[in-house]
Amino acid sequence: MNVEDRLVGCFSLTFPELSPDEIRRASMVSVASWDSVAAINLVTVIEEEFGVELALEEIGEMASFATIFDILSQKLR
Repeated sequence: MNVEDRLVGCFSLTFPELSPDEIRRASMVSVASWDSVAAINLVTVIEEEFGVELALEEIGEMASFATIFDILSQKLR
């Protein structure tokens, strides 16, 4: 499974109400349930799935699926 598909899986665990297409377009602005608790849960799921530790600066930038995908792509090179 590629990074994008794995990340969709992480989002699905945190936001089960979203379809895969909605997940790929998701942002803090577009997803009403994306609050601080959901953000913490999402970070935890991502760190466990990818075996990475996200820095506070990276977590602060995680405002959309696209941004998170970019951060992970850089981190996993």
